Amino acid sequence: MADAGLVETLLRCVEKADGGLDSQDVATSLGVDHQAIVGAVKSLQALGDVISAEQRSSKHWELTGEGCEIAEQGSHEARVFSSIPDEGMPQGQLMKLAFGKVGFSKAMSNKWIRLDKGHEGGPRVFRTVENIEDSVRDKLLVVQKGQSSQLEEKEKSELKKRKLLSEVTVKSYWITKGSLFSTTITKQETELTPEMIASGSWKEKKFKPYNFEAMGVAPDCGHLHPLMKVPANPVLSVKQIMMLQARDQHDTFFLSDPAQAHEFPLDYLERVRKVHSEGGFGSQGYKYDWKIEEAQKNILRTHTTAVSARMLYKLAQKEKFTPVKYFSIDRVFRNETLDATHLAEFHQIEGVVADYGLTLGDLMGILHQFFTKLGITKLRFKPAYNPYTEPSMEVFSYHEGLKKWVEVGNSGVFRPEMLLPMGLPEGVTVIAWGLSLERPTMIKYGINNIRELVGHKVNLQMVYDSPVCRLDPRKSNN
Repeated sequence: MADAGLVETLLRCVEKADGGLDSQDVATSLGVDHQAIVGAVKSLQALGDVISAEQRSSKHWELTGEGCEIAEQGSHEARVFSSIPDEGMPQGQLMKLAFGKVGFSKAMSNKWIRLDKGHEGGPRVFRTVENIEDSVRDKLLVVQKGQSSQLEEKEKSELKKRKLLSEVTVKSYWITKGSLFSTTITKQETELTPEMIASGSWKEKKFKPYNFEAMGVAPDCGHLHPLMKVPANPVLSVKQIMMLQARDQHDTFFLSDPAQAHEFPLDYLERVRKVHSEGGFGSQGYKYDWKIEEAQKNILRTHTTAVSARMLYKLAQKEKFTPVKYFSIDRVFRNETLDATHLAEFHQIEGVVADYGLTLGDLMGILHQFFTKLGITKLRFKPAYNPYTEPSMEVFSYHEGLKKWVEVGNSGVFRPEMLLPMGLPEGVTVIAWGLSLERPTMIKYGINNIRELVGHKVNLQMVYDSPVCRLDPRKSNN
């Protein structure tokens, strides 16, 4: 509520006005800030039809900071003229004054002063007239008094060009009496109390009208899990964005039944063993005793790169190589310590593109496009190490809730010693990336703790079996 005294003063001004008055004029006449009058207008409007206030826009001229200084002390050229004694002043000394450079130029144009370049003591400035009229200051004083209409448009434009005046747009109210106008303010009641009903005092009270258009309190209700939000859900959204060809599955903790796998392409197995133990295809290998017993152990997958390796091997067995794009969306399992950004079980998206002439720039471009379509635009890339890619990059995105950069994926270019043993042609490059489905979802929807994502069970089986996706992990051969 505005100051009661100011509200009553405004009402008296409206009462005396013939046909209405402008809030800006009221502020000027009362010597108060215009916003204080605006506050009083809004307070009166809240009381009903006490006044009628129509908002208007008007333009007027105001002095800039430099204009106010000139209105007080005189124009630069007038101050230069006043600083020069009868015997003149060295030009260098005059230019050291704060107003010297601008004032000298203007005073010369007005022919108030002259410069004697051949003076024996060096260039010297002399007056050429006895008295001057500081018209610039006089015009600014006229504007300062609110009488800018007395100046011609050309004069105002010249002052504006010198940055001494500025034209501003002012919003004000045209105030007139309302149907319930009164100079006495009666506070309106906001609620009908039992006491008013019992005493009958409500009959003499004025009540504030109900706003039937106001929004009520939002009721508590259910909502979609962030992983299932539109468009459709993240799994389908990722599928649509990537426009790739395949999906597969692989899995992280050791299994006891069956504990081992037995079906391997033996020639490929031998090439892998040789690269690890002895090197080859440009690599010196790891120089360790590679054992089939270790490779046979079944585990729950820690990442989906094994799926990519399986699909690339299948690609290499084809008669003729053709460029491909593959992706998988599957669960992975890791023996992680749970915190705000880590779970022991989560969903991983992996994508690979195989073709001739691909570069790290192609990989970065795909990642930018992919995350942008997910609604994530703040990305950073950091060099990293992966045993099967070189170069390798970690992908980070800024989390507004956690106020920090969060890793959302890993990426790189598969090493030749991984691809060539499969049988892929020399010169084929494979770029690859993998990311958690949960972390981009956290960033997009501002979730601060990944455990909030698992507050409700998400039926991803429904997603896999949907007519759009038609992905059933139970029917996977991998």
